[in-house]
Formats: sequence, structure tokens, C-alpha cells
Amino acid sequence: MLTAFARAFKTPDLRKKLLFTLGIIVLYRLGAHIPVPGVSYENVQICVDQASKGNNSLFGLVNMFSGGALLQITIFALGIMPYITASIILQLLTVVIPRLEALKKEGQSGTAKITQYTRYLTVALAILQGTGLVATARSGTLFSGCPVADQIVPNQSIFTTVVMVLTMTAGTAAVMWLGELITDRGIGNGMSILMFISIAASFPGALWAIKESGKLADGWIEFITVILIGFVMVGLVVFVEQAQRRVPVQYAKRMIGRRSYGGTSTYIPLKVNQAGVIPVIFASSLLYIPALIVQFSNSDAGWATWIQDHFVKGDHPYYIATYFLLIVFFAFFYVAISFNPEEVADNMKKYGGFIPGIRAGRPTAEYLSYVLNRITWPGSLYLGLIALVPTMALAGFGGANQNFPFGGTSILIIVGVGLETVKQIESQLQQRNYEGFLR
Repeated sequence: MLTAFARAFKTPDLRKKLLFTLGIIVLYRLGAHIPVPGVSYENVQICVDQASKGNNSLFGLVNMFSGGALLQITIFALGIMPYITASIILQLLTVVIPRLEALKKEGQSGTAKITQYTRYLTVALAILQGTGLVATARSGTLFSGCPVADQIVPNQSIFTTVVMVLTMTAGTAAVMWLGELITDRGIGNGMSILMFISIAASFPGALWAIKESGKLADGWIEFITVILIGFVMVGLVVFVEQAQRRVPVQYAKRMIGRRSYGGTSTYIPLKVNQAGVIPVIFASSLLYIPALIVQFSNSDAGWATWIQDHFVKGDHPYYIATYFLLIVFFAFFYVAISFNPEEVADNMKKYGGFIPGIRAGRPTAEYLSYVLNRITWPGSLYLGLIALVPTMALAGFGGANQNFPFGGTSILIIVGVGLETVKQIESQLQQRNYEGFLR
């Protein structure tokens, strides 16, 4: 496998793509450490150090996707989260709005138009999220309990606020541009690579925090245990992510003139985890809403206290059960809108394809729906269990919820993006050497 990596760098065009991707990654990480104008860097560091010792889970998901840049309030503080949100919204609207559905079927020109709409929506969401972040930082609620939380933005004039919001929005547009550059000139999907780097950047610090907070043999027992759990988790996720149900499809022979066409056998690969990581992101985002309401209301009412006790800390049975059920629901919901059995059955019928033993048309669509529902059940349960690993770590490692890296959204994204990128490099290697990473 190491010789394959060496061969990748020996191939001129592949080496250029790899070096270009690495260069963009360096720029992205550099931008994640440059503070926004108008922010007191010293006060931010004091509050970040205090928050890392506690369990500030309110902005945990967005902070993870920004590679830790959100709480540092840097120019790339919003990261790729606005783009991810815009992409998900456009994907959902494609099913609802006929105009977008027609654009999707137009091919490359329609896809380019949808990408343009996604960019516009990303900028709008970046302005909205940037305004929210600046308002939170100014009010001092970004780091609750920090003695200098209200001094993060010393100058609270309108001009300073507008400059901060515009800088963050420009940073989000720059991140989107860097991601598209990787897709065009580098290796892999640009946005996925930047997401991968953002999450991977927090791993060393999270692992060392577990070692520092550990009590057995100066924390080394906990440190080694977490790494071993990480290997098991990666193996499990790779196994399930690669698992698929192959539905056989036979194409009938057709005579056109003196030539025969068709007569081939293929299959429809239905993945066990057809929804990917989207259900976990949806469920996490939905469960952050009650915490945000309590955070901004500053109310001592009974309902606020109840939400604070049951849905903010993340270790209450109500929170765990709701989180698990939401993931299962969104897994079925997303599979239902992303895979259309009727459309697949119609396309098969149009080109003379059929599933052996199943009649073409409606019976084929019903059969595909039946198979998809059966494999989505284990896929959704697996997603729910993987997402609850940090909560189990909270009980096992004494408050290591945010510091536990091998679980939930992070491990799913890292393994998924890693597998996809390796496949792309392998396919390019096979075009030249007829060998991939494994002989």
C-alpha cells in the first residue's frame, strides 16, 4: 500500500492534484486561525480554555464542522456549515417544488443552475448565522460562565458589527470557493475534504484532553482505551458503509437491424446506510433548538429549567430516547425523498430491464420499496447507536462528551470521506498502472 502512495506521487498529473489539494487544505487551516476584526483575541483564548475544561455542548456541532474556528471567532468561523445547510434545503425543496425537479432532470445545465441557487442561499445563511454569532458574542452568552465573556467584542458600534458579519460571510464564500477548486483541480469532493479536515483537526486535542482528565495511571489507561474503541468503531463503520444489497437486473435482447443489443446482467446497489450522515445532522440540529431558546431567553421559568435539565446536558434518558428516535425517523424520511422506486422501475421498463421473478412496472417499484424498507431498519438503528457513542463516553469517562472524538457525526464523516477519496485515487492509479492500493 505504501508503494501505491509513492507511485501516486511519481505520476505527474496525479502528483499535481494531490499537492494542489494539500495547498488548499493549508490555506483553509490558516484561515481558521485568523481572528475577525473587532474581536479581543486574548479574551477569546481565556474563554475557549475555560470552555474546553467544561462541557459546552450548545455550539458543539457547528464548532466541529468549522474545525474549532467558531468558538475562536475567526474569518472562517462559520466554516462549511452554511453550505451544508443550503445543500440539504435545496435537496429537500427539489422534491417539493416542480421547477427544481425539472431542473434536476435537465442534466448538466440544470445541475449548474441548482448549484448557483445553493451558492446564493449559502451567502444568505452565512449573513444570518454571522449576525447571530456576533450578537451572541457581544451579549456574552457565547461563553456562559466566563468572567470576560462580555469583553470579547470591546467596540460594540454598528460599524464594527457590520464589518464582523461581512468578514464572516466573505470567509464562508471563500471556503465554498476553495471547496469547488478542490473538486475541479484536486482529488475528491472539495466540500467533503474540507469537512474531513475540520473534524480531523480536533482529534489530537480531544484525545489529549481525555488523557489530561483521566485518573488511571495519569490518564494513559483512558487514552489507550479510547484509541482501541476508535479502531473498533472505524472497523464497524467501514463494514456497514460498504455493505449493500445488490438487486439483480436483467436486460432483454433487442434486435435493431442486424445487430443485437442488451442481454446483459447488472444489479442495483442498495446501501444499508442509504441516508449517510444526514439523519444525524438533522436530529442534532433539531435538538439544538430547545437549548438555543433557553440560552437566549435567560428565563428561570419552570419550562426553561425542565428543558435545561432534560435536553441541554445530553445525558438524560429523555434526550437519548428523543435523539435516537429522530435519527431513525430522518433515516427513513431522507431515503424516501432521495430514492424513488417508481422512477427506477420506469427507467428499467423503458430500457427493457427487469428483476428476475418480478414483473416490470408497478410490481418492480413495490419490490424495490419492500427491499429498501427492510435494509433501512438496520441502517437507521446502526446510525442511532453510533451517534449515541459520545453519550456512553460521558458515562464511561466522566464528562468526556465533547472530548470523545470517535463517535456520532465525526466518525461517520471521516470514514465516509476517507473511503470515497481513496477510491478516487485508486481509480486514477488503475488507469495508469492496473494496480490500486491493494494488490
